[in-house]
Amino acid sequence: MAKKLNTNSNLYITIYAALMVVIVAFLLAFVSKALQKKSEANVAIDKKAQILASLNLRNIDKNQVEAKYAEVVLKEDVSGNTPIYICKVEGQTKYVVPVSGMGLWGGIWGYIGVNEDRNTVYGAYFSHQSETAGLGALIADQPFQDQFKGKKIFGDDGEVALSVVKVGKKVDGLSDDSRCDAITGATLTSDGVDLMLKDCLKRIKE
Repeated sequence: MAKKLNTNSNLYITIYAALMVVIVAFLLAFVSKALQKKSEANVAIDKKAQILASLNLRNIDKNQVEAKYAEVVLKEDVSGNTPIYICKVEGQTKYVVPVSGMGLWGGIWGYIGVNEDRNTVYGAYFSHQSETAGLGALIADQPFQDQFKGKKIFGDDGEVALSVVKVGKKVDGLSDDSRCDAITGATLTSDGVDLMLKDCLKRIKE
């Protein structure tokens, strides 16, 4: 008579657990591979929507983003370390510059739309990885972004003057033309936005 399998033995439990791990890992890998193309397509569409938002083209239906992007973005200048998107909005040339940096808890990024003079902000879009809700996360809200419209990027010395500064703080040499208000209670996130603007917007002058 065959010996009955002892399902309570350590050997049985180990083999069973190992098989389950292998099966689950295989299924997860299969699902991930199956969804990879769709995931990559969604990421690409989201990026294009963010670029359009920096040109004040917001709330576009997801199914219309690709068409609007193709209409507006003429070409991508990749001659430097970061690309510049050359666009046409309402018959006027605009440039979009990607910006990226660090906030309080993780990465922050965005796109700055610039007028043909390469010095005046046309629009702005920012997002974040994990900033604090109700504080640093407010950089992703339109009221914060809208204050950048019409601001000057460069000062008389040719350096990036566009700044995010605490309300009421005086900064020597900084004019209102280049000043935007920081988010109250989110100093480190606001400083992160300020720093990434200083680091990344130099590209538009090249």
